[in-house]
Amino acid sequence: MHPDGERILLSQEVIRERVTALGEQISRDYAGREVLAVGILKGAMIFLADLVRSITVPVQIDFVAITSYGSSARSSGAVRILKDLDESIAGRHVLVVEDIVDSGLTLNYLAANLAARAPASLKICTLLNKPTRRVVPVSVAYSGFDIPDEFVVGYGLDYAGRHRNLPYIMILRREVYGG
Repeated sequence: MHPDGERILLSQEVIRERVTALGEQISRDYAGREVLAVGILKGAMIFLADLVRSITVPVQIDFVAITSYGSSARSSGAVRILKDLDESIAGRHVLVVEDIVDSGLTLNYLAANLAARAPASLKICTLLNKPTRRVVPVSVAYSGFDIPDEFVVGYGLDYAGRHRNLPYIMILRREVYGG
């Protein structure tokens, strides 16, 4: 385990199994339709890559970059779109792929923004869900794991740009982020 970690929360194998199961469920739910998977950069990039390889229906990929964190450990509440979609989503089946749903502020804002663009359907898939931290409601159709209110990194999730490359998800030691 990385020295910045307190303990491993989700192993590489547990993540792999759950991502495969999510891909199978999404494939069943979208049978006969094409999906536009919208990855939220940068955190969801690894999850998105593994997820789409488990989806058997036609899938296209686009990205949006949105932030409410900066280099802080907690959401600031001020949401900004840093990179918008390259393609129109009007009339398309959109699956937003997120790394973690925490307060819900960022995803609630993004979902409303995307819904205003008239997709045929709009669903959210998240790897991690922290329901105890929710400030605003978010409708999550596909969720990998409910996790406790701990600061986690790895498998795409970071703190100040570090730890995204870890193949597992670990709880970050409080001394590292000042929590």
